[in-house]
Amino acid sequence: MADIRIHREHLLGLAKARKIAWQWAEEVEHKFDMECSVLEGETSDTVEFSRTGVKGRLIVAADHFDLEAKLGFLLGAFSKTIEGEITKNLDALLSASAKAPAAAPAKAAPKKAAVKKPAK
Repeated sequence: MADIRIHREHLLGLAKARKIAWQWAEEVEHKFDMECSVLEGETSDTVEFSRTGVKGRLIVAADHFDLEAKLGFLLGAFSKTIEGEITKNLDALLSASAKAPAAAPAKAAPKKAAVKKPAK
């Protein structure tokens, strides 16, 4: 069996990290026919994923992601390719989140100074 371990630090906080993890889970469900389940916790979540020949989990914390996967014998031959694809997908989601503009507070329109007309 081949093992894959990926660790990524981030500055997103738990709420945003959860959104990315759920998005990642949806992508692997559709793209790779994985079955995913999410176990929510107070300080971290665990996304468990599996399919024939693959079993793993993604730990989602306020400041990092930890992914561990075990590949069966047949998929073990492709472990570097699979690890590269997982890394690419996770990094793309993190990158997109980092580039997303934060909601800026609305600025009040500048007040116009009252213009006084000279008395006649």
